[in-house]
Amino acid sequence: MRMVLQPRRVSSTCALRLLREPYDMKILGPFVFLLLLGGLWCQNNRNAKATGKSTKKSSGIQQGDAGQSASAADVTSGSTGRTGSTSRNTGGSAESRQEGAAGTRGAGQQTDDMRLHYLTNTQVTCNDGTVAGFYLKEFRGSRRWLLFLEGGWCCYSRETCDYRYQNIPRLMSSSGWPETKRGSGILSSKAEDNPHWHNTNIVFIPYCSSDVWSGTGPAPTPPSRPRQAEYNFMGSLIIREVIKDLIPKGIKQAKVVMLSGSSAGGTGVLLNIERVASQLQQLGAEAQVRGLVDSGWFLESKQQRSPNCPETVSCSPEDAIKIGLRLWNGVVPDRCRQLFKRGEEWKCFFGHRLYSTLTSPVFIVQWLFDEEQLRVENIYIGGQSMSEEQWQYIQNLGLELKNSLRDVTAVFAPSCLSHTLITKSNWTSFQVRGTSLPRALQCWDRSLEAIRNNRTPAKGCPFHLVDSCQWPQCNPTCPALVDKTTQQELTLLQMLVAMGLDLQRLGLDPQGDADSLVSMVRNGG
Repeated sequence: MRMVLQPRRVSSTCALRLLREPYDMKILGPFVFLLLLGGLWCQNNRNAKATGKSTKKSSGIQQGDAGQSASAADVTSGSTGRTGSTSRNTGGSAESRQEGAAGTRGAGQQTDDMRLHYLTNTQVTCNDGTVAGFYLKEFRGSRRWLLFLEGGWCCYSRETCDYRYQNIPRLMSSSGWPETKRGSGILSSKAEDNPHWHNTNIVFIPYCSSDVWSGTGPAPTPPSRPRQAEYNFMGSLIIREVIKDLIPKGIKQAKVVMLSGSSAGGTGVLLNIERVASQLQQLGAEAQVRGLVDSGWFLESKQQRSPNCPETVSCSPEDAIKIGLRLWNGVVPDRCRQLFKRGEEWKCFFGHRLYSTLTSPVFIVQWLFDEEQLRVENIYIGGQSMSEEQWQYIQNLGLELKNSLRDVTAVFAPSCLSHTLITKSNWTSFQVRGTSLPRALQCWDRSLEAIRNNRTPAKGCPFHLVDSCQWPQCNPTCPALVDKTTQQELTLLQMLVAMGLDLQRLGLDPQGDADSLVSMVRNGG
């Protein structure tokens, strides 16, 4: 049996050397020929697998979460299918696009993959005019649907959009999208990775509108800058058209539709959930529409900036949205818009202002020390030195986020330094007070079902989970901190020292505080 396994490690050079040996030539010759043949087959098989599983990465830029959004869904690209973008730029027929996808399926794609579908309405496009679309993994017989909005911050001026298009074209165009994707975390169709939502119809909606999913049409053309309207911003319309295209797939018969998203996609959930619920109701569907917002619950910046923000990447998130709303023809939920006077609609992009106006149930997933919230304040953990003022801001951030989540019914908020959670492959490992996120979501599901059926929700199944400890990383299940220079994992105290902070000056004792951290964790982390 060992002789059968050994050929995978025998090189062709060694095999040819064996052929040259006169000893036992009659025996070795045919055997080595089989070794060579088997080795070539294995190599070709490996090459074929490598070709079929390329992973796309995007370069990071100084625009919020655009740099991380390439892995926002932890999706693995499948076959890239067609390489030309002509049919997408010109629209093409819906039938021809679907036939192309069907051809890819016939080539042996695995059933766990989500398959690309372009929108039937070719007038609803990405920023560059290419047809938008979605990825779908159907689960026959399921009446539950999970729709996921990808994140990636935004662009809000000709300069920022040009920069984005040059560096991350995937977030502005469908021309390079692969034909298939495989989701992880809550987008996985495997029970061991996604215990309560694997057996659902999963829809991944790529982000290519750069408008925090709020745009409703082509950008207006200012008389002084006629070239400014070269980009389209149709994020909200894309969601509407995806729902329409899912009608033949059975979404009208859905029992539950979960609109979810990470980062800017999470904010997109807050902005669009009422509109999605209304659309499904108008279609005659009886589904309950729920929202799952991952790392999209931001607070306004504390930095003092110029009141007249220049249209560059230096804008605060508030100023970027103020400028962007005009460019995008952006819309916000009606009930929230009525709370603020004209010109202040941008406030509806912040969950703590918008949440109370929503009628659909929403579950908030938010790290208490969100890395993108810190990036807004020019704080980069593990990447540069840190001032005492910045360290103080980090500590205050956790308290402010806790206060903003106090009246949220369903929430999972670990005291960690990270960004996005629900699509991470290890999302089941994070806990708050001994409860994992999948378990908390299941408890929330059961509670909503009980209320719909006029029953009393079961006790002892929590879904309002906010860490009580005060320190970042005091939760023992937090993702590890990594020094960006050495790529080594560090404790929080080691990271603070590496970033130039004097622990004793801050009143911290490295030895003593290690014990106090453990104590805090045991008392509620």
